[in-house]
Amino acid sequence: MSDRPLQEPTLLLLTALADEPRHGYGLIQEIDAISRGRVRMRTGTLYGALDRLLGQGLIRVEREEVVDGRARKVYALAEAGRTALAAEAERLRAVVAEAERRLAARHTPAARTKGALA
Repeated sequence: MSDRPLQEPTLLLLTALADEPRHGYGLIQEIDAISRGRVRMRTGTLYGALDRLLGQGLIRVEREEVVDGRARKVYALAEAGRTALAAEAERLRAVVAEAERRLAARHTPAARTKGALA
C-alpha cells in the first residue's frame, strides 16, 4: 500500500468492513448509510473494487455461503486493511484539525487586524 490518500470508494469499503464482515449487498447498504446516501455504489463498481482490494491484501474472503440457492461471499477486513484505514483516519484527522484551526484563526481579533492592515 502506498502513502497516498485512499480513494473514496476504498475508504468507504474499508470503513464498512471495519466492524464486521459483510456480503456484497450488505456492503452496498452500509456504504449508503456511511455516506448518508451521498454515495450509491453500483454492483459492477463494488465487485471490481473488492477484487482489487483482495489483490492488494486489504480485505479477505471470510467465508462463502449459499443463500436461496445462490453463492455469496462474505468479505472481512484484513490486518493490512485495518492498518491502511487507521493511517487514513489519522491523516484525515490532521487535515480536519488544520482546517478548523485556520477557520477559527480567521475570526480572531489578530486575524482581523492583520487583514485591516493589508
